[in-house]
Amino acid sequence: MSKIHFLNYLDVSHNNLSGRIPSGTQLQSFEPSRYIGNAGLCGPPLTKCPGDKELEVTPVVGESKSDGEAIDELMRWFYIGGAAGFVTAFWIVSGTLLLNRRARHVFFQCQDSLKDWLYVKVAVFMAKWRRVALV
Repeated sequence: MSKIHFLNYLDVSHNNLSGRIPSGTQLQSFEPSRYIGNAGLCGPPLTKCPGDKELEVTPVVGESKSDGEAIDELMRWFYIGGAAGFVTAFWIVSGTLLLNRRARHVFFQCQDSLKDWLYVKVAVFMAKWRRVALV
């Protein structure tokens, strides 16, 4: 039964089962109410079996702290990654513009064309708006 995979629902309550619930399987993910009436069953998600040793769990980085501190640490790494990405991209673009003369001329020509296009669009919009406001 412990080798069954993709089991969505299992209710073995009131069957007088006994023994340890197999560990490392899907059987441990079900609610304890699905095992009611089986006085001899033990192991997760029910009570511990007699003779079980207390396992010492080593905390994962960020889990030993309170939730707020773990989130703060995650956000700190998020900002560090964002800053590193920004600096890398900035120097790639800047280095290309500094070292490649043709790319530099194309870039600034595109900037000038965009500025001219935007100026014309705003001027036409303002002229239309003034004409409508006067009527």
